[in-house]
Amino acid sequence: MAQPRVVTIHYTLTNDQGEELDSSRVEGREPLSYLEGAQNIINGLESALNEKAAGDQLKVSVAPADGYGEVNEELIQPVPRNAFEGVDTIEPGMQFQAQTPGGPQIVRVVEVSEETVTIDANHPLAGQTLHFDVEVVEVREASEEEQEHGHVH
Repeated sequence: MAQPRVVTIHYTLTNDQGEELDSSRVEGREPLSYLEGAQNIINGLESALNEKAAGDQLKVSVAPADGYGEVNEELIQPVPRNAFEGVDTIEPGMQFQAQTPGGPQIVRVVEVSEETVTIDANHPLAGQTLHFDVEVVEVREASEEEQEHGHVH
């Protein structure tokens, strides 16, 4: 197998409507570096960047299956309002960390009524096709330590 690489990219992420969702090109932000094969970034973007070299520019559309998955309706559910004990104001769009059998998970408030709060534990970008405008800034071999730890140092 080839030596894993550390790839550094600048990117802008937009949705199907062309709205910018994220960008490393914002003043004060560093480019994103990731270790190939370590699941540091979504599969669809990583596979499009395989074999790319510094200076390469590309536009990549990533379907939900290769991004953050489809929306799982089972992850959208009402919970009793008293589960938010100590929280005075609960509004749609707010995020909370919930303790689940699988560990901590971020949930988003979708709807609030007198008795219940409907939460969504899907990733906020689940179900969306993601459009990346990418420039490869640097490519280098990963160090042994980076390979052992599974991320860039």
